[in-house]
Amino acid sequence: MSEKVVILGSGPAGLTAAVYTARARLEPLVVEGLVPGGQLMTTLDIENFPGFPDGVGGAALMDAMKKQAERFGARFKGGRAVSTNFGRHPFLVVLEDGTAIETETVIIATGASARYLGLESEQKLIGKGVSACAVCDGAFYRDVPVAVVGGGDTACEEALFLTRFASRVYMIHRRDQLRASNIMAERVKSNEKIEIIWDSVPDEVLDVAQGKVVGVRLKNVKTGETRVLPVEGLFIAIGHHPNTEAFRGQIELDERGYIIAKNTRTSVEGVFAAGDVQDPVYRQAVTAAGSGCMAAIEAEHYLEALHKG
Repeated sequence: MSEKVVILGSGPAGLTAAVYTARARLEPLVVEGLVPGGQLMTTLDIENFPGFPDGVGGAALMDAMKKQAERFGARFKGGRAVSTNFGRHPFLVVLEDGTAIETETVIIATGASARYLGLESEQKLIGKGVSACAVCDGAFYRDVPVAVVGGGDTACEEALFLTRFASRVYMIHRRDQLRASNIMAERVKSNEKIEIIWDSVPDEVLDVAQGKVVGVRLKNVKTGETRVLPVEGLFIAIGHHPNTEAFRGQIELDERGYIIAKNTRTSVEGVFAAGDVQDPVYRQAVTAAGSGCMAAIEAEHYLEALHKG
């Protein structure tokens, strides 16, 4: 039996889409993805999601959104999509365990993953001083030194944003000149709160017994020398990659792999995209949730037209 709506992903976009489609009595099936709850599961405190004056934990927010969707009849299934066929209707979604699901509409909300350095010490401190989003977490680092890893426009933007809060911002770059646009590079270089550390890469993120970042050990790529930089926050700004492997060759993607969507409508009628998987610019929980709402309404309209015809 074919599903009416399959939602791929269970972050803010996917869960908002689930709430709206479930309230419309479309009985959505949510395939939760590699990390149920998405990137926010690694965020300890969220202060900029509307409706929570005292902030809210990322896991708590995702749990509340899931329960809300379940209340209206959304169903959840573990796993992730590994392949799709959008050239037929009903569409076909195949999960990693081999389950094949036919569906009249698909809402893709698989998100984008931040590129991290891959250090073991970095991975265990994500959400405990290591972050990939200055807009999300910068306000937690008032009057303390922080570091940003990267040399492109995103890294420059993160560093400039962090100067609003941090006492000092160090930019760690593996080369001897920034890759950023000239205007962004000049803004960074002229900001007295930012210091660029050239030709260096993080070798280890240092913490104390409480699991809190206290510094980063840097290695000079030219000399091999190491030094310890005392910081309380480390922001990784070396890019994101959209989780679109399962959709390549099925819908239109841009050169970076992000889904090209107009008002959440993709290049295939009946397939919609919401959240970070189609948004390389804002990447915020609230914008993802908003686009999840849009995708749900678009899917509802599509199904109405499909069955009238």
